[in-house]
Amino acid sequence: MTAVAEPFVHPALFYADEREYLAGTVPFVRDALAAGEPVAVAVPGENLRLIQDELGADGASVRFLDMREAGRNPGRIIPGVLRAFADAQPPGRRVRIIGEPIWAGRSATEYPACVQHEALINAAFQGREVTILCPYDTVRLDEQVLTDAYATHPTVIPAGATHGQSSVAYAPEAVAARYNEPLPAVPDGLSFDFRAETLSEARHIATAEGARLGLTGVRLEDLALITAELTTNSVVHGGGWGRLRVWTEDGYVVCEVRDKGRLTDPMAGRRPASRDQRGGRGLLLVNLVSDLVRLHTGEDGTTVRCYLAR
Repeated sequence: MTAVAEPFVHPALFYADEREYLAGTVPFVRDALAAGEPVAVAVPGENLRLIQDELGADGASVRFLDMREAGRNPGRIIPGVLRAFADAQPPGRRVRIIGEPIWAGRSATEYPACVQHEALINAAFQGREVTILCPYDTVRLDEQVLTDAYATHPTVIPAGATHGQSSVAYAPEAVAARYNEPLPAVPDGLSFDFRAETLSEARHIATAEGARLGLTGVRLEDLALITAELTTNSVVHGGGWGRLRVWTEDGYVVCEVRDKGRLTDPMAGRRPASRDQRGGRGLLLVNLVSDLVRLHTGEDGTTVRCYLAR
């Protein structure tokens, strides 16, 4: 029996310089336009401008997004960038997207969330007529990043090549599990154990501390939302109680909620909510408003750590 090809295509494009970057991305966009296929480009701003300049007037119908803004939280990229674009297109057409979620300058704190995102793209789009091309800078990215790209992408396009090849290292589930690592120790700061009857108190305590640490306006409202959603999830799904912590780190106010529950769905918080969906939006809302979300789940419980820029 002949194997049926998976309609979802997810190649990693390796590039060493601007010429190779444009040679791998611009024809991808032009092929989509020629075929009448919707196409989006979500890459860091400096690379976005390269592609826009090369396309010129041909880029008028392309959706351009600066990934430094739209995807600063990797947990937001699937629901807020990739699925948001793909789901808005008419049925019956292949959708093409260039997505570059990992660039030089991503911090060590951000990177595990980035590679987990790349691994989970495969589950998010399995069976769909979508191609997502992910560029990787072979000069400025660490060797471990490039190694992980082989494991999260079923197809790789070597630097300077025009055609892809199967990745013998492809193992997205193993990568997602490997980066489900315990989070670094929490520094001294506010700590509050909450239960159902103290959920409102937990929210007020967190926002008061956030204001003291420098959050204002919308950012303070985001902290209130994050705290409400995570603490409620802990009470409902995490054993009836949890521990809230708030502190500052590298210019961010960090809010963490830890409980005794175990998160078994790796796509939780990464699926867009349907219009008729009731409940189940907590982690999605947290991903959409946070600048970074780190998560660890295991036999002893689940920890969700959210970062908000001051």
